[in-house]
Amino acid sequence: MSRAAIVEQALQLLAAEVREADALSSPAVVKDYLRLKLGGRPHEVFAVVFLDTQNRVIAIEELFRGTLSQTSVYPREVVKEALARNAAAVILAHNHPSGSAEPSRADEHLTSTLRQALALVDVRVLDHMVVTRTSVTSFAERGLL
Repeated sequence: MSRAAIVEQALQLLAAEVREADALSSPAVVKDYLRLKLGGRPHEVFAVVFLDTQNRVIAIEELFRGTLSQTSVYPREVVKEALARNAAAVILAHNHPSGSAEPSRADEHLTSTLRQALALVDVRVLDHMVVTRTSVTSFAERGLL
């Protein structure tokens, strides 16, 4: 079995586990899923985990794709997607192809902007995760939210 096939099977298993679990009581599962899904990408990808009122996963969507070192994220589009899915909360995530999971000032500013935009339509931002192939940094765990 190829490495790609093994990773795909792992993603399918983790996706099923993520959908069945409360995202807040199972942050390790969400982190593992995002690390496998986004960590190895050669370009930046911005994804959103959409949650219902019980913090169960509605969907995990890659919304924006960028270059090696940046991606453009449009708050209007994130709000539209949250409303379309009737989400009560979201977990934001993006990868750093550089291999460093340290959030940048731009990441912090984007998180603040998205929190403000989503708050206008009563959607809570529970976390923003920066993902690499080997690690995940949580804004919530760092006290950055």
